Amino acid sequence: MTKKRKRLGAITKGSLVEGLEMKLDSAQSIEEIKAGKFIVIDGEKNQFFSMITDMRLDSTNPEILLNPPDEENGIMREILSGTNTYATVCLKPMLMVDKTTCPEEKPEIRPVKSIPAHFSGVYEAQDEDVSKIFGDEGLGTKYFNIGTPLDMKSPVCLNLERFVERSNGIFGKSGTGKTFLTRLVLSGLVRNSKAVNLIFDMHNEYGWDARKEGGGSAFVKGLKQLFNEKVAIFTLDPDSTRGREVQPDFTVQIPYNQIEVDDVLPLEEVLNLTSTALESSYLIRSRFEKEWLRTLLDQDSRDLSDFAEEIGADAKSIGALHRKLSRLKDFKFLTKKAPQVDAVQKIMEYIEKGKHIVLEFGRQSSLLCYLLVANILTRRIHHRYIKKTENYLCTKNPSDEPKHLVITIEEAHKFLNPCAAKQTIFGIIAREMRKYYVSLLVVDQRPSGIDDEVLSQLGTRITSQLNDEKDIQAVLTGVSNTAGLRAVLASLDSKQQALILGHAVPMPVVIKSRNYDEDFYRDMIKSSYTGKVVDISRVIARW
Repeated sequence: MTKKRKRLGAITKGSLVEGLEMKLDSAQSIEEIKAGKFIVIDGEKNQFFSMITDMRLDSTNPEILLNPPDEENGIMREILSGTNTYATVCLKPMLMVDKTTCPEEKPEIRPVKSIPAHFSGVYEAQDEDVSKIFGDEGLGTKYFNIGTPLDMKSPVCLNLERFVERSNGIFGKSGTGKTFLTRLVLSGLVRNSKAVNLIFDMHNEYGWDARKEGGGSAFVKGLKQLFNEKVAIFTLDPDSTRGREVQPDFTVQIPYNQIEVDDVLPLEEVLNLTSTALESSYLIRSRFEKEWLRTLLDQDSRDLSDFAEEIGADAKSIGALHRKLSRLKDFKFLTKKAPQVDAVQKIMEYIEKGKHIVLEFGRQSSLLCYLLVANILTRRIHHRYIKKTENYLCTKNPSDEPKHLVITIEEAHKFLNPCAAKQTIFGIIAREMRKYYVSLLVVDQRPSGIDDEVLSQLGTRITSQLNDEKDIQAVLTGVSNTAGLRAVLASLDSKQQALILGHAVPMPVVIKSRNYDEDFYRDMIKSSYTGKVVDISRVIARW
């Protein structure tokens, strides 16, 4: 061990499954020890990289606790402290490195399969420990700095190549900075070109200026401002977009004949549709094919009984279906005639060029609109990706390989609840695990509303503060030995702290997320890993 390391205590007991316990040195203050802190145990043959999961106060004699010394009796308190009374810190070893490896060889980082001996020293981690485990941006484009461990300044990096291999989730209760974390991750994916992003931007927060976390009058820059030609803004509401002095790259219009019954299924809860009404929609679809929805909405309410009799459906169900789906007439982006340029075709053109798309909803930000549009476009895009993948598997030509697509959706539990996940395109994508080069980035404040099977397929989870026990349990679905992590999640600060675990990081870690400010902007517009920096003052001044 190096002399610079700060000793915290020594291992006294524990097990491989339940974790270890450390007696805190009397010179250390228990108030400075935090749940989630990244520490190192120095064993005889291995170093164990671990996380603090819990703390408690102990004593050698219970009678001492029956007659505690007065506050004024400082001498007695000092005598008892560290000997008769002491603090125990619970640790969870996550990774181990062989200390006997030659200095010139790269140490092999392995899962923990043994434990250190009694009285092994426990030390604060150092910067080289963090870079050894989590990588460094200087090593290549696969690493992206997302924050720092608690009480440290060394960056924790996501492995973006592993991140895009599966669907992922960003969770946290309202007001904890989910959008801020999502913006960080998306910035990394755009800058390092590890995947193309399609972002369904419900509240216009990712493309252009957005309100800074915490409210107030300050604004932060969107992806279009940071990456310019790499990002395109599509919109359903061009007037709203231009009203914010933003020129959209494309206005999305969707004809009624592109809406399938499967696109209406996720609207069941929002529209309070009955199962009978949904069954009636299939009858209409079988009769009128792609024109089923336009035909239904064109019916006069007085003629619905005749229409129901014509297709062999229940009149009341048809009436309810007509009445509730008539709300779709309020959406100006829905058209009876096909637009000159098909929205999905345009999206695919941009994706094939490697351009990232932010689809703004403008004033059409109702949950009904969001669910409908996201389902329609994603279903058709996924269908095209299946064809492109099958073609690539036939030709084996590298130029035919599809670009990996990450689709970002908010309010994910509305798409991926136990009922919808089995029927909607998003449930299919979540379970396919990149089989067809499409994965999800789901953002949600109620992960307990998402289907367990879908949660278990999420590769990486970035989670800020959650208070509901059901939500905490949901985030840890599929993770072994969750007791310690559950305590860590419950103790997170409400701002700028998150627990990252899963496929893109070697071990779970609590971070203080990096600031989304002008220093971050500078990092994003650096020429990739050359050290050459664009004149940031001119770039910022443009906006």
